[in-house]
Amino acid sequence: MSVSMMGTFVKPMHPEGRKFVAIFAAISVVLFLIWSPLGWIGTVLTVWCYYFFRDPKRVVPDREGLIVSPADGVVSLIEHAVPPEELGLGDTELLRVSVFMSVFNCHVNRAPIAGEITAMAYRPGKFLNASLDKASKDNERSSLAITMADGRQLVVVQIAGLVARRIVGFVNKGDKLDTGERFGLIRFGSRLDVYLPEGVEPMVALGQTTLAGETVLADLQASEPRRMGRLE
Repeated sequence: MSVSMMGTFVKPMHPEGRKFVAIFAAISVVLFLIWSPLGWIGTVLTVWCYYFFRDPKRVVPDREGLIVSPADGVVSLIEHAVPPEELGLGDTELLRVSVFMSVFNCHVNRAPIAGEITAMAYRPGKFLNASLDKASKDNERSSLAITMADGRQLVVVQIAGLVARRIVGFVNKGDKLDTGERFGLIRFGSRLDVYLPEGVEPMVALGQTTLAGETVLADLQASEPRRMGRLE
């Protein structure tokens, strides 16, 4: 099986982005009528808008027990923290892996693991820079608790950022998800937090680049210590 050259550069766009691309394109036409250089600026922004809402296909690892990244971006934090209180999961600290998405990343979010959504909650909040630690507590967020076949739970949280003003979800409580399945997106810069089950160590390092649905964050079947990395 081969990948076409066209598919390498031209990615499908998520339907959520169509109206925004249409708005950007319409504004570009008006700008061309006003002054040609402004129109070209509008065209560049229209292409960026399409690029922001791209929804590329991903090769999701098939083996049971692999937890994949829910987002494209950079691992910005790895630390212990209590899951969002609105989920009602108690005050036990779990290892949290945060993936920061810039405005240039694909913003379609994918399920880190297969399971049933047994709790979900939305909480309004501030729009601080999503790379900051306090964004997990203070910013607008949408949280899911996914219960796996073995009864363990994993929490994934969508956090709005400095530019983001809307978290969009595609799922409901009781839905069953496959690993890598699309469950939502965030518009224009944000962050995803994954709270790993107790005793599970991350297989990514701070600063590592991730791809949603492809990069393995952790392995439920592994017993190796936390994976470290170095910048070269």
